[in-house]
Amino acid sequence: MKAERKEVFMRILVAIVSGIILGIWKGLIQILTLFHWFYVLFTAKRSKGLANFCEIWNTQVYKFIRYLSFVTNERPFPFSKLGENITKFDSAKIKKS
Repeated sequence: MKAERKEVFMRILVAIVSGIILGIWKGLIQILTLFHWFYVLFTAKRSKGLANFCEIWNTQVYKFIRYLSFVTNERPFPFSKLGENITKFDSAKIKKS
């Protein structure tokens, strides 16, 4: 029983540290998303690099929520490596008129 309580306190610490990092990262993602919209609007092409960077954040938020809800014991970033993204970049071709 004491081990579970210790784990809860550890998850609180992880939630604070990871939450701050993911929150700052979220602001960057919001700016990059807006930039990416304009990039696609003017070039009619998606940026694979920007999409992959955003997907890294999506994956880390997913892992963060799974950890905090006791679904997994794998700690989120920065307490573990970034690892693989959950999904890949969708390179569907854009129809040109």
